[in-house]
Amino acid sequence: MSLVVVGSIGLDTISTPSGSVVDAVGGSAVYASVSASYFTSVNLIGVVGIDYPDSAIDLLRRHGINLEGLEIAEGKTFRWKGEYHDLNKAETLSTELNVFADFIPKLPQNCISCHSLLLANIHPSLQLRVLEETRVYHHVACDTMNFWINGCPDDLAQVIGRVHIVFMNEDEVKAFTGKHNIFSAAQSVLDMGPTLIVVKRGEYGSVALTRDYILFAPAYPVREVKDPTGAGDTFAGAFMAWLEGHAELSREVVSQALRYASVMAALNVSDFSVMGILDLQRESIENHKERLCRMTI
Repeated sequence: MSLVVVGSIGLDTISTPSGSVVDAVGGSAVYASVSASYFTSVNLIGVVGIDYPDSAIDLLRRHGINLEGLEIAEGKTFRWKGEYHDLNKAETLSTELNVFADFIPKLPQNCISCHSLLLANIHPSLQLRVLEETRVYHHVACDTMNFWINGCPDDLAQVIGRVHIVFMNEDEVKAFTGKHNIFSAAQSVLDMGPTLIVVKRGEYGSVALTRDYILFAPAYPVREVKDPTGAGDTFAGAFMAWLEGHAELSREVVSQALRYASVMAALNVSDFSVMGILDLQRESIENHKERLCRMTI
């Protein structure tokens, strides 16, 4: 039983009203993998350059993340620089793809057939490559962003048609479908083939929709949001990891997954980079989840 996470690994320089960091650990695969590591075993697939810090590798290993699928290529690691004036949206100041520009995901033999697969936020063509390599998976999910929705919607549509679970935020699902209502937009995505879509709504929580039910989950309250980077990836990682022990996407299983995902995303935004989700005690996560349950009707 394990979760395979394929995505970007990078070094982020971030500025928010709460402060700033330079060359901090980042990337969709890292946020998702660290978050998932509290619930199941994780295999990370990605690429870094020879400049990627040993301390970052140690961080991933400390969380028990299998790095057999981590490629170290000649050149520099992917870098992103962004600034938040509005904590709901980042302004990208610069993007340096570096070794990520030539990245072709390669699944180790032990990852060809696993329980769950999360295609984190990377180019849909790379997500399709991974899908071509995989064999037997109970739960396959993809995450995306407006950049891919606007730039390569046909590739993204192919990915969506081949996965079981789709993660999008509210703006993304509306942009992708051309619908102005999230429920009709989500239904349009379900009509493409997936079993479940999770619409992330930031501080307003999330909505999970299947053909049989709709679930609403509140966001876990955070006194101060320091850095929103990676919140969606953290959410998706925890959600997919909780599914590990469950074959069916029942109402109760998805409800629990939403709660754990909400808690992990909240912990993530409470600090810069992945600092908010490092070295947590599982008991503390459970306490947060139970508190979230008590907040709901």
